[in-house]
Amino acid sequence: MSDFRQQFLQFALSQDVLKFGEFTTKAGRLSPYFFNAGLFNDGAATLQLARFYAQSIVESKIEFDMLFGPAYKGIILAAATAMMLAERGINVPFAYNRKEAKDHGEGGVLVGAPLQGRVLIIDDVISAGTSVRESVQLIQNAGAVPAGVAIALDRMEKGSGERSAVQEVEQQYGLPVAAIATLKDLLALLDNDPALAAWREPIRAYRDRYGVA
Repeated sequence: MSDFRQQFLQFALSQDVLKFGEFTTKAGRLSPYFFNAGLFNDGAATLQLARFYAQSIVESKIEFDMLFGPAYKGIILAAATAMMLAERGINVPFAYNRKEAKDHGEGGVLVGAPLQGRVLIIDDVISAGTSVRESVQLIQNAGAVPAGVAIALDRMEKGSGERSAVQEVEQQYGLPVAAIATLKDLLALLDNDPALAAWREPIRAYRDRYGVA
């Protein structure tokens, strides 16, 4: 496992973003772990999170010209990640959308740089894929090209069918998805951290029941 992925999961644990216990997912499954990126909610945590996004994006080798953050969580993620990419010498514009169109001033649903070229969508997770679908539509309507999706965690579990939400996005839109960490990385972390050993078997059992390859 790449060091930064393990560091990200340790960071998520320290911020209570990643928790172990018994949690009911949106799909009604009883999960032994929960990940809530909304709890990266102060300046220092957001800065560190953006560093991880930037590193994940660079290592993914996805070619892109700008970032797009779907409202609402994607807005701060796109802005902060653009800053951290700039620190790496990769200065790209970013844009985001409003939930409702503005009927005065500049109007419309898009804010920031014009959507053009290859656009990388950045969000916290992919669950039902609704945010990606709406983002792809906005990007294509602007005459730009979706380049891929960057997320924080890929749970690697089945959606409504046999594929995961990430796999469905990759297949339906032909887009690569770059995750800072995946369930596979989480299991590697548990194997390497004796303090978390109690959660190895519950999470393996959950993966065996709901996971995808």
